Amino acid sequence: MKIDRLVSIIMILLDKERIGAQELADMFEVSPRTIYRDIDTINRAGIPVCSVSGVGGGFEIMRKYKIDKSFFSTEDLSIILMGLSNLSNMMRGEGMVNALAKVKSFIPAERANDIEIKVNQIYIDLSPWTGNRNIQPYLEMIKTALQESKLLSFEYTDGHGNKTERTAEPYQLILKNSNWYWHGYCLKRNDFRLFKISRMSNLQIQGEFFKPRDYQKPQLDFDDILANMQTKIKIRIHKSIMDRVLDFCQYEDFSPDDNEHYIVNFPFIENDYYYNILFSFGNKCECLEPLYIRTEMKRRIHDIAALYQN
Repeated sequence: MKIDRLVSIIMILLDKERIGAQELADMFEVSPRTIYRDIDTINRAGIPVCSVSGVGGGFEIMRKYKIDKSFFSTEDLSIILMGLSNLSNMMRGEGMVNALAKVKSFIPAERANDIEIKVNQIYIDLSPWTGNRNIQPYLEMIKTALQESKLLSFEYTDGHGNKTERTAEPYQLILKNSNWYWHGYCLKRNDFRLFKISRMSNLQIQGEFFKPRDYQKPQLDFDDILANMQTKIKIRIHKSIMDRVLDFCQYEDFSPDDNEHYIVNFPFIENDYYYNILFSFGNKCECLEPLYIRTEMKRRIHDIAALYQN
């Protein structure tokens, strides 16, 4: 990802007197054009990097600019390392390793033990227990295409099982609710689209470069939209699934029914996704009202049972 590369470049510039764009590009396996964009980003962040032309030229941090290692507090370094360490579970690669190594070089020996303890206090594992084995290699391919502004081709299966062949310009990788997506401009639809990586197959990086267009960030916060669409239904659940139901509502929505059960005001939208949520609770959940949703649950249960009659 871009952030680990930026941190690594800063650390390298602090460590070396001068380094060329091509050398940095080879180090991080990106184009010199990408390195120039990164240097511009570092300058905008307030770290003065200048360019020296000619033989022996390259990038260097202005001679009078110094970052004292003591400038970073124990908490600062712990937060940076915690973020990079946990991110490295999914975003592997030489760049991430370099970023971790360079940040660790800022740790004074007398604070190393305290920082290690704080870093280990929170562990985030973004990798799935089981599932699609293509996620990790696809992440690396999409990251490469992002860095080099190259087109991606792939087959995509939508929520209804329809498969289409796509070619798209990648612009952003997104982790949302433990699922990986990427946002890009789909040449088939002539519009920006959010692609779920687990629904992709036969992903290929094309040799063709694309000129980045004006980027439209995806809408990822649907709280207000969902609040207007959802209604509350009444369900009765066994206490053994309370933790699962709490993924969708709050403690205030629960009221005890007896020693073993709760009545829950459950947020619901009448579509397949929400019906399947209720079915996922199995016989530990009963829809009490409204009557039309209870009736639809019975119809769907009948259709499922009919599959097994023969």
